[in-house]
Amino acid sequence: MKQAVIRALGGALLISAALAASAATPEATAAYSQARDAATSAYKAARARCDAISGNPKEVCVEEAKLARVRSVEDATALYKGTLKAYTQSRLEIAGATYDLDRVKCKALTGNDKDVCIQQAKATLIAAQADARADKKAIEARTDARADKRTAEYKVAREKCDAFAGAAKDSCVSAAKSQYGK
Repeated sequence: MKQAVIRALGGALLISAALAASAATPEATAAYSQARDAATSAYKAARARCDAISGNPKEVCVEEAKLARVRSVEDATALYKGTLKAYTQSRLEIAGATYDLDRVKCKALTGNDKDVCIQQAKATLIAAQADARADKKAIEARTDARADKRTAEYKVAREKCDAFAGAAKDSCVSAAKSQYGK
C-alpha cells in the first residue's frame, strides 16, 4: 500500500511540475473547475448509493465517498496552483481524510482490537504527515543545492574568462552569464 501511495504521489508531483507553467491560464482554470465539479458529482452519486446501507457499513461508505472527493479536489488544487506548498497541503488533507475513514472503520470493532485499530490509524496519519513534510524539505533542499551548484559553476566559468582580454573576455563573460542565468 505504501509503495502505491508513493508511486501515486510521485506521479502527481511529475504532473504538477509539468503543468506548473500553465497554472494561471484560462484552460487551467477551466480544468480545475471541471475537476472540482466532477468530484462533487461523484461524491453525490456515491453518497446516494450509501443511503441503501445502514449502520457502520453506511458510515464507512460515506467516509470512502468523502475520501474520494477530497483526493480528487486536492489533486486538482495542487495541479492548478502548481506549487510545492499546495502539493504538500494536498497530501496533508488527503492524509486527514484517510484518517477519518480509518477511524470510522475502527468503530465496528470492540475492546483491544478497536484500540489497536485506532492506534494504527493515528500512526498511519502521523507517518503520512511526516512523509509529506519531509518530501517538502527534501525538494527545497535539492532546489537550494541546485542553485548553489549553478552559482559555483558560474564562478568557475567567470574565472576561465580571466585568461582572455578585451572583446574575447567580454564575449566569454556574456556566454557564462547566459549559460548560468546570471
